Amino acid sequence: MTALVLHRFPLDPFPYDRWLAELDGGVVMIAARDRIEGGGEQVPDGPGGYRRLEVVDTFDDEELLDRLALELAEEHQVTHVIAPHEADLFRAARLREKFGLPGQLPEGVLLFRDKVLMKQRLEAAGIEVAPHALPGTADEARAFAARHGLPLVFKARDGFGSVGLRIVTTTDELERHLAEAFAPGAALREDLLLEAYVPGRMCHVDGVVVGGRTVMAWPSQYQYDLSSFQADPGARVDLTLDPSDPLTPRLLALAEEALGALDGPDDYAFHAEVFHTPDDRLVVCEVASRPAGARIREVLTAVFGVHPVELASRAYTGLRLPALARLGEGARLAPVRMAGQVLMMKRPGTVRGIPVTPEEPWVEFYGVFAEPGEVLSEAALSSDFLAAAVLSAPNREECERRLRALGARFETEIVID
Repeated sequence: MTALVLHRFPLDPFPYDRWLAELDGGVVMIAARDRIEGGGEQVPDGPGGYRRLEVVDTFDDEELLDRLALELAEEHQVTHVIAPHEADLFRAARLREKFGLPGQLPEGVLLFRDKVLMKQRLEAAGIEVAPHALPGTADEARAFAARHGLPLVFKARDGFGSVGLRIVTTTDELERHLAEAFAPGAALREDLLLEAYVPGRMCHVDGVVVGGRTVMAWPSQYQYDLSSFQADPGARVDLTLDPSDPLTPRLLALAEEALGALDGPDDYAFHAEVFHTPDDRLVVCEVASRPAGARIREVLTAVFGVHPVELASRAYTGLRLPALARLGEGARLAPVRMAGQVLMMKRPGTVRGIPVTPEEPWVEFYGVFAEPGEVLSEAALSSDFLAAAVLSAPNREECERRLRALGARFETEIVID
């Protein structure tokens, strides 16, 4: 067996060569130079532990990427295709379909990538989602605003990473955005999703499905507004919920219900976002059939002692799963501690100061992705970090205290002119 990995991340956090070392045909990887260097890593000058490592400048050249992936799949008789990033799910699915390989196929990916189809499927299962529409014209958008009021949320129908997400709060702002989004005389738009604003705190449930059964899952809660990534100069904290929190079983049950409605593949990692409203409703925002972004992967690793991407990848390729061997029939991995992340976004200017490396024993991950003297641009994605850390603690309260303290240090020590 040989796995092809489509990888638009830095390499160090994803050692597929070690995770899948038992594959007799090894691992073939296509990696992105800009993501490797952006993560502060050196681009390898050889394949290392991989059967083949192809490094392209960027994954932005879709035609090149499709052609290279097809060539490698044919040349190395690939049996499994792994794609941990949202933007590569369809590419991986098309390869599986062409070569008759196991895993999620294009029709299945569509339910997770097309937010309109996703919400329709969830609603049909009795799961609450935000009121939404696909306005083809500015007048249709105005009619939606008249029915649901402001604020309103505009987003790409197939978007990810908060790219293109826009929240409008006033009539003037709405009209300015409509003028940008709907050019006079242009064809009807089918790619712009409009949603009523759902108040409340955003929660997320992350985990892994193996053999069609959820074996790892835990909820967390963002302590910041996801859409503010380009305007937020402060520390952004996100952390797990305690087992005793009343929200915990409700979120886990809702995530399970949503995954069932969307009918995912047998083995995959997932990320589900859910609003918890002031009147105590849970409203599903969206669900992804891929690992979570930011540093949520490291948070889950700290919580369970097992990396979710390693677990999902080994399950998909049919390798042994030692972490699950001790579980009884139908049981899930249980959390051993709480954890969370504190993040600082990149913002325009010249970096004059970066944080001192934290040395506390509860720091599970720490990274700075800029150097003094470097000139930064505005964050392009909600995961475009200047600094990030994952911390653990016996409970949520202590975890939040540690995260806030480190976040305050970050705010003081990071200096950008």
